[in-house]
Amino acid sequence: MDKFEQERLDKLHKLREKGIEPYGKRYDNTQSIKSILDSFVADRNDIKVKAAGRVATIRPHGKTTFMDIRDWTGKIQVYVKLDKVGAEKFDILKLLDLGDIIGVEGALFKTRTGEITIYADEFTILSKSLLTPPEKWHGLKDVELRHRQRYADLFTNPEVMGTFLKRIQILKYIRKFLDDRCFVEVETPMMQSIPGGAVARPFITHHNALDIDLYLRIAPELYLKRLLVGGMERVYEINRNFRNEGISTRHNPEFTMMELYQAYSDYNGMMELTESLTTSLVKELYGGYEIPFGDRKIDMTPPWRRATFSELLKEHSGVSFEDEAGLARKSKELGLETQGVDRDNMANNIFEQVVEQALSNPTFVIDYPTSICPLTKTCEYDPRFAQRFELYIATMEVANSYSELNDAPEQDKRFRAQLGTEADIAGKIDEDFLTALKYGMPPAGGLGIGIDRLIMILTNNVSIREVILFPLLKPK
Repeated sequence: MDKFEQERLDKLHKLREKGIEPYGKRYDNTQSIKSILDSFVADRNDIKVKAAGRVATIRPHGKTTFMDIRDWTGKIQVYVKLDKVGAEKFDILKLLDLGDIIGVEGALFKTRTGEITIYADEFTILSKSLLTPPEKWHGLKDVELRHRQRYADLFTNPEVMGTFLKRIQILKYIRKFLDDRCFVEVETPMMQSIPGGAVARPFITHHNALDIDLYLRIAPELYLKRLLVGGMERVYEINRNFRNEGISTRHNPEFTMMELYQAYSDYNGMMELTESLTTSLVKELYGGYEIPFGDRKIDMTPPWRRATFSELLKEHSGVSFEDEAGLARKSKELGLETQGVDRDNMANNIFEQVVEQALSNPTFVIDYPTSICPLTKTCEYDPRFAQRFELYIATMEVANSYSELNDAPEQDKRFRAQLGTEADIAGKIDEDFLTALKYGMPPAGGLGIGIDRLIMILTNNVSIREVILFPLLKPK
């Protein structure tokens, strides 16, 4: 224990000696600081308010003390005067520290410097802080410490609190947008006996009572499609997915996905929905369509560009999808593996390394090679390509969508072909899902949006850790 913590402990004991409970009790009828500031009326000094917040500054001046207190909506100045609260109460101010949580009652007035202030009739200690706020309330700056101690990050950095309140606002907006389009929100299993719906390495856990291994879901897709079979024609889930893979500024092993399915639609319908949802969100948050992201500006003005996988591959890498020898040469030039890699995967590897980095403004990449889209209907103009799009914004994949494959025999065939190359992922086919498809699933469009990445873009944060309250970190 350092000397500063000991000093605070000594003050805690002194408060108790005075008969004051330093960890308070229920404190009713408070108003948010923002609402208090909004309620101020010039030339009136009879507006009584009641606030609670954390002490941000203390400035004693003899028989008066000024403090700033902060809640999650803002900051306000408090004025405490000896003559007003009495000597006994005023003396308690000496036992207050930065970071303590207090309640205040009094009337509003404006100081000579023009600052709206609460003239305290009464103040109450609600929680004694035993640790000094980081960097004396000027904000926690060490990035790793900020992520490890998000609680301190939130109360010392108002912009961080703002980001997470905006995240909540965005999720509310998405739900309302989908509810207004007659989608229903559902919940599907997070522990699955067979991981499916995406190609990713799962986390494995064990159920003791049943003595079976289970997998944390990598995607909810196969369960949501079962609901289409059951007759729920528009479903969505805002869910946590888990992928036992790397950590970076764009990847967290536990992340939030919004996944939806709409019967009788297709990937074109999903493009319309995605663009409409995202652009209306941008307009709601920014009032226009140009938004900042890191050191660049992103133009979100609709309509967004739509270009095929093959077109963009040729445009940015200089190699045609049809030119297998050219793809191999380009792969070697980029240091990519070619041994045992087929043309479609070579093209996809080049795309990921070269093309994605060029897609700053919103771009729908459509019609991917069918062999890398096992759950997708093929394009009528060429069965080598699938009715799939990925949406890129700020060089990141933000959304993925298919015209869903509902042909049970074809799905069975593709699953078995995929199993032959990726048996290490789970080594199993979801036979129950195939049974569901045999009952008949309506043609449908499916869409997954990476919520964390979308929120990165909408809040101008270039690291995914800045939009996840408690990102996964290496142990100390």
